[in-house]
Amino acid sequence: MAAKLTVHATLFTDPGCPWAYSARPALARLNWRFGDQLEWKLVLIGLSETTERYDAIGYTPARQAAGWANFQRRFGMPFGRVPKPRLAPTTRACRAIIAAREIDPDLSEAALLALQLLQFTTTGLLDNDDDLRGALARVDGLDAEAIVAKIDDPEIVSLYEADKALARTAEGTPLHVQDRHSTSDGPVRYTAPSVIFEYDGERADVGGFQPFESYDNALANLAPGLERRAAPSDPAEALAAFPHGLTTAEVAAAMRPTDLAEEDTADASRRLIALAHDGAVTGEQVGTDALWRAAKS
Repeated sequence: MAAKLTVHATLFTDPGCPWAYSARPALARLNWRFGDQLEWKLVLIGLSETTERYDAIGYTPARQAAGWANFQRRFGMPFGRVPKPRLAPTTRACRAIIAAREIDPDLSEAALLALQLLQFTTTGLLDNDDDLRGALARVDGLDAEAIVAKIDDPEIVSLYEADKALARTAEGTPLHVQDRHSTSDGPVRYTAPSVIFEYDGERADVGGFQPFESYDNALANLAPGLERRAAPSDPAEALAAFPHGLTTAEVAAAMRPTDLAEEDTADASRRLIALAHDGAVTGEQVGTDALWRAAKS
C-alpha cells in the first residue's frame, strides 16, 4: 500500500473577518475531499488591537450589520440581524484560539468556529471575556474557563505576536501580486482566509477569499497524488466527518455532486430538517440558520 501523502496547510484567519467566515463552505468541501491528507495550522492575523481605525472612518455597528446581510445573501453563512452594542477588537479572541491550538489543533478549529458564530450570529463581543467564555463552552473537550484565563498569559501573548508577525510577511508573494493583501496597519499582510499549501519542498499560495476551485487547482498542481473522496451521499455522512458541526451552507458545499454543480442549499436544508425530525442529526439555532451535528449514538 502506498504511503499516505500529507500536505501542510497554513490558514491565515481571524474570528472577526466576515470573508474568512464566508469561506467556510469552500473549506468544508476541501476538507471533505482530502480529509486527513491536509495537516492544518491556523495563524491568527490579529485584525485589530483597538477600534480606532474603524471609528475614524465612521464605521458603526449599524453599518457592520448591514454589510453582513450582503455576505449572507452572497455566500450563505448565517448572520445575526441586530447591531452589536459597540465595535470590538479581535485581540483577545485570537489569543483564546491560540490557547486552544496549544492544546490540540483540532480544538483551535472548533474554537475558531465558536468565536465566529459569536461574532456573526449574536450581539456578543470578541473582547468580552464572559462572551468568549460562553461561546467556547459550546466546544466539546475544551475547558472554556481555562482558555479564557490564559488569554493574558505571557506565553500565549508571545505566540500571538509571532502569529501577527508571520501574517505580515506577504510582501512579494503571489497574494501581493494579485492585490489580495492588505496594508491596513503598515506591513503587507496576508488577508483572511489566505492558505499556503506546502508539499515536498514546494508551495502554492491561495490568497484571500477564493472559491473552492482555487484550492483544488492549487493542490492538483502541487500534489497530484492526493486521494480525492467523492461527495457524501447524504448530510448525515458529511456531518460524521465534522464532529464540531456544519451550517447548512457548509453541508451543501460538501455535497456538490461534481465541481460543475452549484450548491443546493435548499435541498440540503430540507434533508437536514428531515434527519433532525428522525433523530439522526441535531440542530442548534445560530442566527438565521442552524449548526448541525451528527446525533450521538
